Amino acid sequence: MAKGGRNGDNDRRISKLRDEIDALDERLQALITKRAELAQEIARNKQAGGAVNFYRPEREVDVLRRVLARNRGPLPDETVARFFRELMSACLALESELKIAYLGPEGTFTHDAAYKHFGRSVRTRPLMAIDEVFREVESGAADFGVVPVENSTEGVVNHTLDMFLNSPLKICGEVELRIHHHLLGKGADRKTGRRVVSHQQSLAQCREWLDANLPAIERVAVSSNAEAARLAASEPDTLAIAGDSAARLYGLNALASNIEDNPDNTTRFLIIGRLESKRTGADKTTLLVSGKNRPGALHRLLAPLARHAINMTRIESRPSRRSRWEYVFFVDIEGHATDRKVAQALAKLEKEAAFIKLLGSYPKAVV
Repeated sequence: MAKGGRNGDNDRRISKLRDEIDALDERLQALITKRAELAQEIARNKQAGGAVNFYRPEREVDVLRRVLARNRGPLPDETVARFFRELMSACLALESELKIAYLGPEGTFTHDAAYKHFGRSVRTRPLMAIDEVFREVESGAADFGVVPVENSTEGVVNHTLDMFLNSPLKICGEVELRIHHHLLGKGADRKTGRRVVSHQQSLAQCREWLDANLPAIERVAVSSNAEAARLAASEPDTLAIAGDSAARLYGLNALASNIEDNPDNTTRFLIIGRLESKRTGADKTTLLVSGKNRPGALHRLLAPLARHAINMTRIESRPSRRSRWEYVFFVDIEGHATDRKVAQALAKLEKEAAFIKLLGSYPKAVV
């Protein structure tokens, strides 16, 4: 009897808590509706003023940074940021639906990066090559593009860097995506697999796990992880290495999860577009520079950054394609081109460089 009494008390407490949740849901829905109405009002004012850019990357990042600064749990930052990204994405779609081109096919990590940055209330278009993504944005057929630029274990994506040599597009933002690889298949037992397929980088990122767990199985590189998942869905004896999105898209079972050799495996993606991002206070600037043909050219290029205490976070060299043995340098620095120290350093750098191109100043990636 006493036990039943305690259960009854628990049921009443649970019922009361659920009533509180229902009341909060009602208030939340009213607030979300109000937020959407304000977004529509902003759109009308922008249209009246002749504005054509409804999306402002610096505004989105500012909102997310303030959201994360307020977060005290119990939900983790990543979950809270994802919720607000989707809310902003849905409200922005009431103003203007963004068209996003990305390196496809559907179900790739680049697809995931596009959704992470813009939310799901956008129209995405997968393209099969990085240069196609650039052309889609340059032509105006897409508002923005998403392309991979570097992986923490496999290095830079040279094709992306090379496209900036002649493209007028700007870097408007960046996305950092933690990469988790899963062994996928139609069946329930990985021992039935006769080969494993994936993109060559994914195979490399899972080499140790494959050596330890599937040492005798054939490894075949294909054009993308999504293509690997498609093959595994149609061939019972084929296993794929891919992510969650590809598994859902092709109805595959996860036979082993998080098989990447490096648990911190992260890929950085760039958001490319035609607009220039404004200063947020936590920005990066990417430059394309080449030195004059004389001794100490690289030192002369980097010296203005050191003199103005500007942190360089990355430098990569690529052939200039103008003449043999001539190279250009892709440089990432902290700060925005309009920051006083950065502007002063760039002015000095311009005097030392044979060629300099500002590829963009943009907000640093948010969780």
